[in-house]
Amino acid sequence: MTRGDRADSTGTGRRLSPADYEALAEFRYGIRRFLEFSEKAAQGVGLTPRQHQALLAVKGFGAGKPMSVGELADRLRIRHHSAVELADRLEDGGLITKVHDPHDQRRVLLQLTTRAEDHLAALSAAHLDELARIEPLLKRILARSRARG
Repeated sequence: MTRGDRADSTGTGRRLSPADYEALAEFRYGIRRFLEFSEKAAQGVGLTPRQHQALLAVKGFGAGKPMSVGELADRLRIRHHSAVELADRLEDGGLITKVHDPHDQRRVLLQLTTRAEDHLAALSAAHLDELARIEPLLKRILARSRARG
């Protein structure tokens, strides 16, 4: 097997073309630009990117059902103790309240405050605008990927 064969093999028998690599690179570039936009927007309202992610996770969880600290850890892909620390900082900042689950007192549920709701509404509107702006690029990349699949 030549060096070129190894570089082009996906392990599925599919050979990757230069256009495949270009599409993946463009996709990752688009994601990175969106994340950079998101980080700056969060910082613009006084939140860290992680705090913004946490507020969005709480708001968007299960059609408005309460989110536990453990579920927050899972959604953010962080360790439970890190989610506890994050929830404590959010509570100290007046962004969430913590309540014990009435059915299981060991379980702590997170609720957004009005202040958090206001920040999140402004950030989410800006994020949806940014997604609408980059949508044509993402559609082109995905269409090229599907055409080769």
